[in-house]
Amino acid sequence: MTEIWRLLQIFRVIIRYRLDQLLPKKQLPLALRPLLFIAKINAVPELSRGERLRKALEELGPIFIKFGQLLSTRPDLVPADIVSELDQLQDNVPPFANETFKALVQTALGAPVEEVFAEFSSEPLASASVAQVHAATLKSGEDVVVKIIRPGIERIIEQDVALLQLIARLVARFSTDGKRLRPEEIVEDYRHTIFDELNLQREAANASQLRRNFAQSPLLYIPEVYWDYCRRDIMVMERIYGIPVSNIEDLNTQNTDMKLLAERGVEIFFAQVFEHNFFHADMHPGNVFVSTETPERPQYIAVDMAIVGVLTKEDQYYLARNLLAMFRRDYRQVAELHIQSGWVPEGTKINDFESAIRSVCEPIFEKPLKDISFGQVLVSLFQTARRFDMEVQPQLVLLQKTLLNIEGLGRQLYPELDLWSTAHPYLERWLENRFHPKSLWGELKRHGPEWMEKFPNVPHLVFNALNRIQTVGELGAEIRETRAQLAQQQTSSRQSRRKSLIAGLAFAGAALTAWPNVVHEVAQATPQTLVLLGIGALALVLR
Repeated sequence: MTEIWRLLQIFRVIIRYRLDQLLPKKQLPLALRPLLFIAKINAVPELSRGERLRKALEELGPIFIKFGQLLSTRPDLVPADIVSELDQLQDNVPPFANETFKALVQTALGAPVEEVFAEFSSEPLASASVAQVHAATLKSGEDVVVKIIRPGIERIIEQDVALLQLIARLVARFSTDGKRLRPEEIVEDYRHTIFDELNLQREAANASQLRRNFAQSPLLYIPEVYWDYCRRDIMVMERIYGIPVSNIEDLNTQNTDMKLLAERGVEIFFAQVFEHNFFHADMHPGNVFVSTETPERPQYIAVDMAIVGVLTKEDQYYLARNLLAMFRRDYRQVAELHIQSGWVPEGTKINDFESAIRSVCEPIFEKPLKDISFGQVLVSLFQTARRFDMEVQPQLVLLQKTLLNIEGLGRQLYPELDLWSTAHPYLERWLENRFHPKSLWGELKRHGPEWMEKFPNVPHLVFNALNRIQTVGELGAEIRETRAQLAQQQTSSRQSRRKSLIAGLAFAGAALTAWPNVVHEVAQATPQTLVLLGIGALALVLR
């Protein structure tokens, strides 16, 4: 009964915000079309389709807000005007009671809050759809934040995800773009993402890895994780003090070097993607702060590491070469790299693909470099590749979204930011270092023990491989011999038929010469007799 009531609520919001208009009217089920007249009476004032979708998700509650946030990370599937609206979704949810929070902490840690912490704030620092955060102080004196998963959230998520799956099936069935947008796949991605976020121990592990990657770095600071107090439902981290990166006024007040701050954001992105191969994939302004300690050499602080991304070494390599080829406007190489990497099918017509890439990228590159959005070029490239059956690459989509966030953030801080001047030399250096003797020696040291362990088996593997090759060779020889015999038999058969035909013609000529009346007899023959004679002649020829 609860599910039915929730479905009715969702349907009311869909009608109120006229989300039915996202589908052509003729594609809607006949049973739903009369309801559109009711919808017009209760509809909100005229808004863009992106605004209507955003407001609908906000009204439906935290789980749908999270879903909207995920949709905003899929510019490869969702139109740009909708993505820009969904980027504005804020996750401000009414907090649950302080006593409930304390009870959850006690259940998770097996001790009352007063025994674990020297001080504990009853007012939450932040309240989101999945978790709530309070400030506290450890007995040892460190200021920390305590993050707890909302009670009963798993059951709510299960219900709402089931309803989202139903809506996705309807969109896939009744929309001409259903196959291209892959709504069911998006909902399944969302299911995995949000249930991953429910595991705070996983987030703590991500934070520890990022902190280790940027240890002693002047670019980025990651708060320390206090593992003794971390469980699946609770995470305790160092409390950070900084200025929200979107607070331009306060950053200017402390005389922050905005140009350097913007450039360091770009450096952080490339360091995470290409050096560490482990990047924070949710770096929207709400998760990024700026340290107040050294405004002339500003340092970023990042929180909320629930979503991270990694690339394979092959993807790293092909992505770097793709970007460099784009910088050089070598569209042929861009097309070739997409095919070599397997991002588009092997049989793709490379000339057509190259032409499509050129038609998208060339108008963009006619602008001054500082006016070109690096992220948008990447989005355009992937969208073009989709026309050639490029499959969705989740790891590349996460990276693309992170780049858009970083670039948008950098341009907000310093509008003259030229991301290209930072990216180009960085990628050149990275590719050069990838094949440097030092790097190759590092790979040898890393994989050497594994190779040495497998080395004793190499002769045996080689012997088996040679045996298989010999067996295949012998089988191939037998097949070739059989084919030769069949060809010889066919040749003999054709020669025999030719001889029979010649003999038959010779016999007929001789008969006509010896018995001239035969022609007259044949001319007088009935059709049935002629057919029988024809069959007999054919049998003689084919004998």
